Amino acid sequence: MTPIIDAIIAFRDLVHGNLIFGVGALLLAGFVGGKLASRLKLPTISGYIVAGLVLGPSMLNVVPDHIVESLAPIPHIALGLIAITIGSEFRIAKLRQTGRNILIITTFQLIITFAAVTFGLSLFGAPLPMALLLGAIASATAPAATVAIASELRARGPLVSTLFGVVALDDAFAITLFGFVMAFAAAMVGGVHAHGPVTMILHPLREIIISILIGLVAGYIVHRLVVNRRRSNEVIVIVLGFVLLTSGVTISINVSPLIANMVMGFVIVNMSPKNSRVMRILEPLSPPIYAAFFALAGTELDIRTIAATGALGVVYLIARAIGKYSGAYVGAAAAHESQATRRYLGLALLPQAGVAIGLILVLQDTTQFTHLPYMGQMVNIVLASILVNEVLGPPLTKYALEASGSARKKRGAALQRQGGGTPQTDVTPSRLGAAPERDTRPNDTTDGGTT
Repeated sequence: MTPIIDAIIAFRDLVHGNLIFGVGALLLAGFVGGKLASRLKLPTISGYIVAGLVLGPSMLNVVPDHIVESLAPIPHIALGLIAITIGSEFRIAKLRQTGRNILIITTFQLIITFAAVTFGLSLFGAPLPMALLLGAIASATAPAATVAIASELRARGPLVSTLFGVVALDDAFAITLFGFVMAFAAAMVGGVHAHGPVTMILHPLREIIISILIGLVAGYIVHRLVVNRRRSNEVIVIVLGFVLLTSGVTISINVSPLIANMVMGFVIVNMSPKNSRVMRILEPLSPPIYAAFFALAGTELDIRTIAATGALGVVYLIARAIGKYSGAYVGAAAAHESQATRRYLGLALLPQAGVAIGLILVLQDTTQFTHLPYMGQMVNIVLASILVNEVLGPPLTKYALEASGSARKKRGAALQRQGGGTPQTDVTPSRLGAAPERDTRPNDTTDGGTT
């Protein structure tokens, strides 16, 4: 047995620094992990994440830190495609019906999550600046997991439309809230001299406005280039090229690639009905990119961070979960959404990743906060929360979509469990990014509620 183990270790050391081998190992391990997850009735992305965690530096170290750093473009490509997909769901006709509700729900869940985390941490002895900053970071979500699971389940309907709208707006709102909280916290710790509170408040607004403008311009150009183009391979090249260009420009000038690509998707699908095919054409790119993206995200997780968070880490996790669920429930009730949306929307908002990491890195790089004695603990709390929510969040999102009747594969069973009714009508194949499907909101009887 020992010679076999020695041979495996020798082979690992041989390919340890090989970038190409690292990519192949992540893809194949993600594939195996996804299959095992499916057999356990879990989302495939849970398998991707766990596979990356096992191969990553914190466990087997088959994919070491320097390879993870070399693969940094993969998350930007994946998030760009995810963002343009989310943006394509914001059709003006649909926004006229649901836009007000999405705004109400997003606001409620954002404020209640911020308040719950801030109050909970303060109650357990965290300094007020720390509690405020972590409360703002807790309000952010992770749209990547939501889009991937909805795609896997071919989920459609009112809950999915509302969910996509909330995760799209949430990050923009979270970034804005974080800017205000940073200004207030900087004043509390005596660090307003470097930039001033007004500058810290205006900075996130500037970031959002510039991102929107870049997305508008890119979306219009893509529309002009693809609207009458018939060859799918040409459409793929053009759209993917502009996703990369938009992400590259926004990253270079320190604004949000997520917002810019969402706006680009919004412009493309609303400029012409012909452009609805763009998202269908891009769909074949999703499986390998999602597998690489989530497996790579798993390599960056470290289970040792959980032990370093202490009691405040547990409080943060529990308070955030309570805030997201109760905030979504109260917001959906205020917006007069159905009982299914009220019950299940909050479960799909728990995943947290990229934006939260970006916000904690901003804190680390900001002069006013680098000297804080609890900065290291704040970083560990956020990273531990991402680890837990990225592992537990996807199964809860899958459960929410299936139990609500939004998942096509489970819709009939869910309707019977919840008291009968007729499935929501689909007029086109239910693919993520496909042409809009007719939601029969008045006939949404999955819960006996009205919308």
